[in-house]
Amino acid sequence: MSKASPPELPGGPTAESPVDRALALALANEKDTALRWATAIVAADPAMASGLLLTGRLLADLGRLEGAREALEICVARAIDAGQLPLAVAACSDLRTLGADASKHFDAIADAFASGSPRLGDGGGHPPKLPHADEFHPLASVLTGPALLGKATEVVHEARRALEETVATRPAPPSITPQPLFSSITREGLRAMIEVFEVSTVPQGTIVIEEGTGGAEAYIVARGELEVKRTMENGTSLLLARLTGGALFGEMALLSRAPRAASVVACRPSILLLGRKDALDAVAEREPEVAIELASHCRRRMVQNLVRTSPILSAVRAEERPALVERFETRVYEKGDKLISEGSNATGLHLIASGEVAVIRDEGNEPFVLATLGPGDIVGEVALVLRRPSSADVVAVHPTVTLHLDTEKFMSLIREHPTILAELYDLAVKRDDETRSIVAQEATNADEYVLI
Repeated sequence: MSKASPPELPGGPTAESPVDRALALALANEKDTALRWATAIVAADPAMASGLLLTGRLLADLGRLEGAREALEICVARAIDAGQLPLAVAACSDLRTLGADASKHFDAIADAFASGSPRLGDGGGHPPKLPHADEFHPLASVLTGPALLGKATEVVHEARRALEETVATRPAPPSITPQPLFSSITREGLRAMIEVFEVSTVPQGTIVIEEGTGGAEAYIVARGELEVKRTMENGTSLLLARLTGGALFGEMALLSRAPRAASVVACRPSILLLGRKDALDAVAEREPEVAIELASHCRRRMVQNLVRTSPILSAVRAEERPALVERFETRVYEKGDKLISEGSNATGLHLIASGEVAVIRDEGNEPFVLATLGPGDIVGEVALVLRRPSSADVVAVHPTVTLHLDTEKFMSLIREHPTILAELYDLAVKRDDETRSIVAQEATNADEYVLI
């Protein structure tokens, strides 16, 4: 049965904003022009955390360290109030780079966003969006050198006064939206986790992750927009997702060294948090709940991603998929490991999340590769559905991650979702026929060779 085409993703990259323009200018090393834009953004909205972050960075680049630290400290507070955890962490990281003690700011982030925080609720909303960059006016170009630095510092002071007035007059801190993954972790675990992230700023068009390459880091979007794309068998590119502020991606690298299953490209200048596997592993060892929550998050994300390419998962209604996720067990295989052994009885179903496997049959003590399979493909369905021993070995070609559903859970699943059984039966019969055809062709070729 052919795979249905996935639905188009809603929306698309939006028009360039003043923050995009300021960040692009900063990346192009046009510091004065970028500072005129960033300062104007803060002047227009003293609560705009991204404007404060850029202003602080540019002041630091131009030697005004005191003003830079002030802007970054305000950024942390405003980002927390707006529910922008990654942007607050980026500002803390920048403060640390400037030699400031960022401990109290990391504490404030953990206090606000951790599981059980009294501030978690429906969210207090984000600052109003600024107009299109072509409709926005930066500071006058006559402002240069010390005059520009003085004006930027003055605007930062005004932003500080605005923050102090807001804090003094509000009855209580605003509620903030719980963050996927992070708000399921206790304060101690979250505090340890956020401190190990590094900051990376990339221009539009940057390939942050390239499909098929290795990787040992995960990313969070602090500010910007990126697209996730996968190359299909026919050579076309499938758009899997668009990522904006708060999105976590590349997390499969935290589970295994499998090649990246998709490419991630920046649609606009973006600020990213980068978490290296060794650093996060060290946190998980100290705080076991971090490891548990990361594994659960990765499993949910694997299913969400695979729904777009797997007819088996897409056969389940969207509202039922969260419960489906809990039935799968994440399994990690190194290169050369066997997922399934020829002649063995079925133990369950494997849905390949990342990596690649080879289906190998022993023909007269000579291994023969029947097929290679990758993300979105299923193995084990022939033995499971047709109720007979496996007709081939399935071996990891690269480090591979699968979602495994054991036989008992599979039987329970198909009772609830008989359409899945229909999909799998069609696939199992097709695979079985293909295998028989390939083996028969090999035997014919061998006979012809002997006769010659």
